[in-house]
Amino acid sequence: MSNLLLLIPIALFLGLLGLGAFLWALKSGQFDDMDGAANRILFDDDEDIGPNPPRKGSKSQS
Repeated sequence: MSNLLLLIPIALFLGLLGLGAFLWALKSGQFDDMDGAANRILFDDDEDIGPNPPRKGSKSQS
């Protein structure tokens, strides 16, 4: 019985701590753009860079 007197306040404290962390993340904008990061991996940004320069020691195709 004395174990419950210790474990119940600890469980309540950890629950409130988790709820506080969730509310902090919600307030700071962590969940604003859920699809942006998932879709960003699908787009290739290498098109803007241009062709790769030839490596040293490789034969040119001209």
